[in-house]
Amino acid sequence: MTTTSEVPFSPEEIASEGIKPEEYQEIVQRLGRHPNKAELGMFGVMWSEHCCYKNSRPLLKQFPTTGDRILVGPGENAGVVDLGDGLRLAFKIESHNHPSAVEPFQGAATGVGGILRDIFTMGARPIAILNSLRFGSLEDAKTQRLFSGVVAGISHYGNCVGVPTVGGEVYFDRAYSGNPLVNVMALGLMETPEIVKSGASGIGNPVLYVGSTTGRDGMGGASFASAELSDASLDDRPAVQVGDPFLEKSLIEACLEAFKTGAVVAAQDMGAAGITCSTSEMAAKGGVGIEFDLDRVPIRELGMVPYEYLLSESQERMLFVAEKGREQELIDIFHRWGLHAVVAGTVIAEPVVRILFRGKVAAEIPATALAENTPVYEREVLAEPPEYVRKAWEWTPASLPACTTTGIKIKGRQHNWNDILLTLLDTPTIASKRWVYRQYDHQVQNNTVMLPGGGDAAVIRLRPLEEETGRGDTSIQNFNSGVAATVDCNPRYVYLDPYEGAKAVVAEAARNLSCVGAEPLAVTDNLNFGSPEKPIGYWQLAEACRGLAEGCREMATPVTGGNVSLYNETLDSQGLPQPIYPTPVVGMVGLIPDLSKICGQAWQAEGDVIYLLGGLASDSTLGGSEYLATIHNTIAGKPPRVDFDLERRVQKVCRQGIRQGWIRSAHDCAEGGLVTAIAESCITGKLGAEVNLDLAANNSRRLDEVLFGEGGARIVVSVTPEQQDIWESYLQQNLAQEWQKLGKVGNSETGLRVLTSDKQTLINVRIEVMSDRYVNAIEKRLAMSTVTA
Repeated sequence: MTTTSEVPFSPEEIASEGIKPEEYQEIVQRLGRHPNKAELGMFGVMWSEHCCYKNSRPLLKQFPTTGDRILVGPGENAGVVDLGDGLRLAFKIESHNHPSAVEPFQGAATGVGGILRDIFTMGARPIAILNSLRFGSLEDAKTQRLFSGVVAGISHYGNCVGVPTVGGEVYFDRAYSGNPLVNVMALGLMETPEIVKSGASGIGNPVLYVGSTTGRDGMGGASFASAELSDASLDDRPAVQVGDPFLEKSLIEACLEAFKTGAVVAAQDMGAAGITCSTSEMAAKGGVGIEFDLDRVPIRELGMVPYEYLLSESQERMLFVAEKGREQELIDIFHRWGLHAVVAGTVIAEPVVRILFRGKVAAEIPATALAENTPVYEREVLAEPPEYVRKAWEWTPASLPACTTTGIKIKGRQHNWNDILLTLLDTPTIASKRWVYRQYDHQVQNNTVMLPGGGDAAVIRLRPLEEETGRGDTSIQNFNSGVAATVDCNPRYVYLDPYEGAKAVVAEAARNLSCVGAEPLAVTDNLNFGSPEKPIGYWQLAEACRGLAEGCREMATPVTGGNVSLYNETLDSQGLPQPIYPTPVVGMVGLIPDLSKICGQAWQAEGDVIYLLGGLASDSTLGGSEYLATIHNTIAGKPPRVDFDLERRVQKVCRQGIRQGWIRSAHDCAEGGLVTAIAESCITGKLGAEVNLDLAANNSRRLDEVLFGEGGARIVVSVTPEQQDIWESYLQQNLAQEWQKLGKVGNSETGLRVLTSDKQTLINVRIEVMSDRYVNAIEKRLAMSTVTA
């Protein structure tokens, strides 16, 4: 082993691959020699945070990952849960943040393509897509360009490939001005008898390259995703892939057909790090090696060198290990679908990745050195919260202007509560996302039961496999079950208290599922954070992981996998990095036993009785609230603390009420608080409501805190008058005093009236006025920008 010979690369060349000086020395020690250019690039992408999680892996170990329904947990392309009746669901979430920042359309589109491949690589047919998006202020022209481009990219790919985009969330905050977040979640129903894994096996088995051609697009995308963004990032457009959704549709069908033959031993999609990642991960997981010949790879550009082949992230490509002697059977399937399929390698006993090019060895590295035995940094966590948090926690509502039943005076101007509510409904984070979801085909495949904007979670009908019903049998009355899915995160909460904020993410995701009648099952997470190399950044990450782990244990929702996206920072004009808010997005799935027993957020009929589960006296606060941020331009305070005991009881009562047919609508109180939630139910149902608030029972709290304070374990539901007695009896037995009757649903003319217990009017707004503010908020801002331009 030699480490003293002259280094063939400059420090700048090594750094350009994302490799630290001490990591380079470790590479030399592993190889017993200096790497060549191709090998250096392979280490660069595989040792990036995006691929090996070197800063986050120690923190992820605390997540609960097992449960009665968990069939596949972390470590594979996607998690898989057992839904019963022979149905198995694969699901996963991943990010495409940095590509979307420099090329929003293709960055978002290929994010969709990549997550779909994670699903069908397992042998599952994709049935739904959700997205979790974060942008800067919508008043900013650059944000509008990024926002429009990302939405167009998601809709283009999803619509063309034929998978419905059924739900999601969109937040707007200046913290994301230079670094938008594009997280995409996909769900799929298993079609193959056996779940397809990624570990290679069978010495001498052929390795097949299938799908599209390889070009120079997406070069070094994994390393690009693991560095801060700057103006120079625009030069990294080659690190953004270009997708073809029509080709991906063929790839889905060809792969599922191939898997059903039983001739595929293992499969891995070529996502981040392309050929490098797929060969090394398959070899390492199987405890074998792979010899791979680049000369056999179908290409779309001439003159490519090994470095480019190995780091290309061209889309719609897969790697298979096939049973020896059955490779032609698989090749024929792909050719029928108009796709490339070639034998490009072999499984070997020596546990290395050996890359051949023009008859010579272009690279040879131990597989585990690339995929498993990678650097791990166990960093020290701050002993106490950083200064910005301690200062934020000093804030109290007493610093706000006094408020009365008539309103609140802000900067010398009196605002009534009507004004405040309408302003909140007009806030892009709260407002309807109609402009977004009407661009998505959310009904393709004809299984979408709860449409976007209709409920707190998406609901998808589960259809049995042909093997279960018999070919041509359209009778599925015995399969009236569904799956619900949601993506959630309030990043402001996490910024102010990463531990409590992350717990709240899990609680709200479960609450959203419960609001449509689904039993929460499992989680996939996407951890979007700034640099872990900075004490504050790592503290945020560590505390949020601790909160997520506790939340998932408390709600009995194990983590089946996910994605870590760090270094989400933008260099400002002075060259100083500005991190995003810590944003641990949770994607959660739930089971609905009977699709006839679900509900949305809209009022159903005049005269229905409105209740609040959890009660006004629950732990709601103005700290970290949308009201405080929007109305008072203040980001401060302590976010709500999660009471998991109350959370579980409230959610169980809600689910039971839906399944018994008592509850006709359910909507959780999230951003904007209680009155905003009630207003949304009015707008969606086109029916008014008259609500009475017992302020005497909350005489120690400010009026704005009662109206717009935020907190968990609170759900607004409506019940028919005929069911009122049995419903209240059930509430008394299961929630004791932790519920309140608020009022009744009105008609389309009454609007929303909020009264005190002594009949003083706090809010009185017509439905059409609220609807105009809520439904058209995003369109108006985009239209104003167009007019200005």
